Amino acid sequence: MLYFYPKDMTSGCTIEAHNFQRDLKQFEARHAVILGVSVDSADSHQQFCTREGLTFRLLADTDHSVTTAYGSLADHNGTAFALSNTFLIDPKGHIAHVWTKVNPATSSTDVLAELPTGKGM
Repeated sequence: MLYFYPKDMTSGCTIEAHNFQRDLKQFEARHAVILGVSVDSADSHQQFCTREGLTFRLLADTDHSVTTAYGSLADHNGTAFALSNTFLIDPKGHIAHVWTKVNPATSSTDVLAELPTGKGM
């Protein structure tokens, strides 16, 4: 599962990350991996993970290539950021489900609802 979020250490992004962390064992039980992506730097991600106790991986897309490839790059007054979009990717690398303009408070449970139980993604 690949989720894009606008910025480290902002309220909505923190809520979403906390919920994914809360549900991490459920994702792991379904053989799913959580990867968060923003255009923030690796240093910013490290600070965010340390401050918020996050143990899943955050990817720093500073050149915007991944964010662009997934149609999740936006610009506000000359500042690039990732849109809040989530992609469920199956074991063969195909996109199985897409959520756009996600609600940070329900994103984790929304994705879990789409994951098969047992051996899954």
